[in-house]
Amino acid sequence: MPAPRRKPSPVGVRDALDGDIEAIHTVYSHYVLRTTASFEEIPPGITEMHARYTAIRALGLPYLVAEIDGEVLGYSYASPFRPRSAYRYTIEDSIYIAPFVIGQGIGTTLLSALIERCTKLDYRQMIGVIGDSANQSSIALHRKLGFRQEGVLRGVGLKFGRWMDVVIMHRALGKSDAKPPAIARPAGATGAAKG
Repeated sequence: MPAPRRKPSPVGVRDALDGDIEAIHTVYSHYVLRTTASFEEIPPGITEMHARYTAIRALGLPYLVAEIDGEVLGYSYASPFRPRSAYRYTIEDSIYIAPFVIGQGIGTTLLSALIERCTKLDYRQMIGVIGDSANQSSIALHRKLGFRQEGVLRGVGLKFGRWMDVVIMHRALGKSDAKPPAIARPAGATGAAKG
């Protein structure tokens, strides 16, 4: 008689911690070295990844990890879309999933949690800037969660000896732009490192 099938553990999403940076670094390095999802060509070191994480958290923005049985299998975060003060209610998402779990719903769970967090923080618009128009899995994930494609910047990146596009996607959050929020964010410019 075959052994009973073990029920898969659920995906948990939580705030990233300092102790997650090594796992985050491992996931991101894969995308830098082997894919066109990131336009970086040399993986940043763990110290740099920690500095990027700290900069995002210092702005009060969410930086999340997805885990199963304590193993970090992906991460996502929100960062300011642009530094000018008029953009202060618009954020950009970043999401990276361990390559061996792509297609298992972890990206959907993680990006959904990021959207929910940013909506609760009263952000109004989320922008997805997707490296390479051939990155159909990221485009499909964003589309599934309500993003629509707004444009393609043709041939703006050069990696692995070829020119690559950037796909711009967008979705409204919460009350969108119906009326300004009751509690205004300071109009000062903010910025954080991308990664």
